[in-house]
Amino acid sequence: MSDIFLRIMEQRLREKLGQPLVIDPRPGAGGMLGAEQAARSAPDGYTFFVNHIASHGIGPTLYKRLSFDPLKDLPGVCRLARMPNVLIVKGDSPHRSVAALIAFMKANPQAATFASAGTGTSSHLSGVLLGLRTGIETTHVPYRGTAPSMAAVMNGEVLFAIDNAPASRQQVLGGLLQALAVSTAQRAATMPELPTLQESGVKDFDVASWYGIAAPTGVPKAITERLGSEILAALADPEIAQRIRDFGAETAPLPAAEYNDYMRQQVAAWAPVVRASGASVD
Repeated sequence: MSDIFLRIMEQRLREKLGQPLVIDPRPGAGGMLGAEQAARSAPDGYTFFVNHIASHGIGPTLYKRLSFDPLKDLPGVCRLARMPNVLIVKGDSPHRSVAALIAFMKANPQAATFASAGTGTSSHLSGVLLGLRTGIETTHVPYRGTAPSMAAVMNGEVLFAIDNAPASRQQVLGGLLQALAVSTAQRAATMPELPTLQESGVKDFDVASWYGIAAPTGVPKAITERLGSEILAALADPEIAQRIRDFGAETAPLPAAEYNDYMRQQVAAWAPVVRASGASVD
């Protein structure tokens, strides 16, 4: 998913930078395998990394024995976009509001199960955070990716999930899933009909999946500034912004200094949730 934003901007960046972009997906460990390889690459301005909440927000606390420091060895060039997570339940679930779902879980704590795309993902920690904010001991059921976690909700294997909005869009439109609320503090422009979890009575819940560009430490500042300025200009293009909205996200441009501050704040915010989840990777 993280490469979609670059693909949307690819033609414009190719024209502005005068060279092609080669997008090389490297999945695994919540993006940490690709992040490590990027951090260890030559700082010659030819290798960058599409970073995100998992690699630079959750990962620094989740992974105990990292061989690199994401924030120091792979600092941000600019932020690209943010998208809400969505609280979903089975299509025919009788719990048709957040309040109804919470009331059911408090009365039936053994049924307070939620699916995620894997341990340490934002879908996992969003479910943990919901439990922390409501005083409910939720039970995490990890799956190997988003598709099986969505299927688990549809099949009634678990009660709910909180995952990226695009992941469940088609199933919600088809009635196989119900979307009850978005995870961000403000309503999503792409789904204005859905209330936020905060509006629904869950205090201090503000979660978004975010994406940006990072570069190995040592890349000349002139190069990172040039790339950052071209990307931020592309995000201001109405056509590109609309294509990102069509995907279910919103442009969220931040230049390097502000982006790196934001990532440090994210690590601090997610650290206690990671600890409360009991999840860690050696």
